[in-house]
Amino acid sequence: MQWYTDTVTAWPILTAMIQFAVLGTLGDLISYWIINKKADLPYKAHVIFYKMAEWALLAVCIKYAFTGFGGFVDALVSHGMLPEPGGFMRALYKSVFMNLQFGPFLVIMHRILDNLIAGEKSWKNLDKGMYSLLWFWIPAHTITFILPRPYQIGLAAVWSVALGVILGFYKRK
Repeated sequence: MQWYTDTVTAWPILTAMIQFAVLGTLGDLISYWIINKKADLPYKAHVIFYKMAEWALLAVCIKYAFTGFGGFVDALVSHGMLPEPGGFMRALYKSVFMNLQFGPFLVIMHRILDNLIAGEKSWKNLDKGMYSLLWFWIPAHTITFILPRPYQIGLAAVWSVALGVILGFYKRK
């Protein structure tokens, strides 16, 4: 594990991009497999490359949000706008503020990029993506922010696989 922590500490943006490119795309594939009840390759190679690039771009935004919202919570505490939090409460504050402020941007950006790759203009079920901020991402990121910083982005990328599985079962045919 030391190699992992050293690498993500030395190369935080690049490693975030790689982890999300691989795991986010895997989540998309698993969701497709569950929905369609078959484990074939649903996209051509160039589309998989575009999806990996999409997840890598989103990872940069996510990495900056993870860092920035830690500072946001610190600023609110230092100005007396929040009580001094302990470990769990600090993680919860950071998760709630990040998901309620940055989350909608990320959901919309994700849909725009999905539409661009698919060559369509579908906004169907965007509301469900927004609701996932409340029922999935706030609890998931609260757990994530309890971890030491080097493990946070990796777990967030794993959560994208978990959400792909959950949504796949929800949308099954």
